[in-house]
Amino acid sequence: MTAPGPRKAFLLRLDPALHDALQRWAGAELRSLNAHIEFLLRRAALDAGRLSAGGSPEAASSGQ
Repeated sequence: MTAPGPRKAFLLRLDPALHDALQRWAGAELRSLNAHIEFLLRRAALDAGRLSAGGSPEAASSGQ
């Protein structure tokens, strides 16, 4: 895997129950909570066709 590029930091407010569930899930997958949230968001964006496999947005170029 290549080294990650620069990251954008932002505050994310979560329901405590969702936070706890994500924390347990991340632990089971041996990821940090931050890495797991990024993994889930990236997978959702890929599945929705909003992100190419290389990581660049496709929605603007596809006319969606």
